[in-house]
Amino acid sequence: MPERRGEKPVSVRFQLVIDCVDPDRLARFWTAALGYELAPVPAEFATWNDFYRELGVPEEDLVDGADRISDPQGHGPSIWFHVVPDAKVVKNRLHLDIRAGGEWTDPIEARRNRIDAEASRLAGLGATITGALAEDELDHYAVGMKDPEGNEFDIN
Repeated sequence: MPERRGEKPVSVRFQLVIDCVDPDRLARFWTAALGYELAPVPAEFATWNDFYRELGVPEEDLVDGADRISDPQGHGPSIWFHVVPDAKVVKNRLHLDIRAGGEWTDPIEARRNRIDAEASRLAGLGATITGALAEDELDHYAVGMKDPEGNEFDIN
């Protein structure tokens, strides 16, 4: 939103959209990764597909299973997993960082242990560990990962 003289800019709500082949699989993975929940269906509809039909989405564009997740506390953005026919082929231009290490003031070894534990947990859910991201002269540690469809993300 444009800023007017003497007024602070207004924050906007947004939804993150992730293109994928299997929305249900990614919705369930990211629900577990982020502590989100499968997004509740709008009150007047029995299913999301009923809602999409009401919007005029063609039957051939509907998918079985979950395709939306949301923060149960209402703080984070909602995420919609948009089905596309082709698999991911190039590096992401945007990725998520999951902050699992604790506070920056915590000792690096404690942060490293938490990050490694979270990376192992997510690998057990179908993610792939691509490698540790650390520099000796910096007090920083992260683990690079890919979700079940190859989208990059980091745990730090």
